[in-house]
Amino acid sequence: MSVPVLLVTGFLGAGKTTFINRVLEGDHGLRIAAIVNDFGSINIDAALLDRSAEGVIGLKNGCICCSLQGDLMRTLKLVMARTPKPELIVIEASGVADPAGIVQSLMDPVIWAQARLETVIGIVDAPDAPRRKDDPLWQAQLRGSDILFLSKTTQSTPEEVTALRATLSVQGKKHIFDMEAPIPLPALFIEEGHKRGRVMASPHSDSRFIHVEWEHDGPLDMHAFQETMSRLAGVLLRGKGFVSFTGRADRMLFQLVGNRAALSPEPSNGEKGCKLVLIGERGEFDPDAALRALNGLRARDTKT
Repeated sequence: MSVPVLLVTGFLGAGKTTFINRVLEGDHGLRIAAIVNDFGSINIDAALLDRSAEGVIGLKNGCICCSLQGDLMRTLKLVMARTPKPELIVIEASGVADPAGIVQSLMDPVIWAQARLETVIGIVDAPDAPRRKDDPLWQAQLRGSDILFLSKTTQSTPEEVTALRATLSVQGKKHIFDMEAPIPLPALFIEEGHKRGRVMASPHSDSRFIHVEWEHDGPLDMHAFQETMSRLAGVLLRGKGFVSFTGRADRMLFQLVGNRAALSPEPSNGEKGCKLVLIGERGEFDPDAALRALNGLRARDTKT
């Protein structure tokens, strides 16, 4: 099973490393590998330090930190070769880099089979944003992000934060979070464990977020599936799963995050049918409506 990758981008000093620190220190129970530009910015408590070798610092909570030196692909391969493998990889992009270059590198088929890009997370320095609005690099980092986190919001007035959110929303950014609040991991990636077992058309809730797991034994009409996902996309934070389509031999991997949705070929392992997980925020995402829409696809397949 490939490991989900979160790519963290943002301008110099925006708070990328602070965000990664928050993820590493979270109460999630995951083995996380953080690939960062500078070890010195990571909060590594001596009590948590387990070992240090090969440019990798291991922590007793199962997480590791690896310095991004030289080629990203080489660093990723080093991380993936560890035993046990990480369950999540977080990569810090340089503050002077357009994330599009790293995204392109992560699309390498060899890497994609082991470590699959899930979400590009943009960190926006709230007090600095008005000064950056015409900066081409800042705009490129914004465009390349699926989900945004506002940092240093306590240094701005509530009115300034509201105005910034409105500006970012006009630019097509639907999902904007505040770094002062707990990091919502369900919004960033879907754990593979959600797809195990056969939870048939059953909505599950988890405080702020609610998710639906749906399975279907047969193939779906691709055009109908794409239409349904387009209708649901406006209220979804995440969508992921495997889909079989009529007339196609192999299943496809479906991923939806932010404004980005993609279908990509998935090498056949003998499994058929469809398995989907959809996540949204309580009050915005109606799980029953989503299930009706998905079951409508099942009914259409039964008729054909």
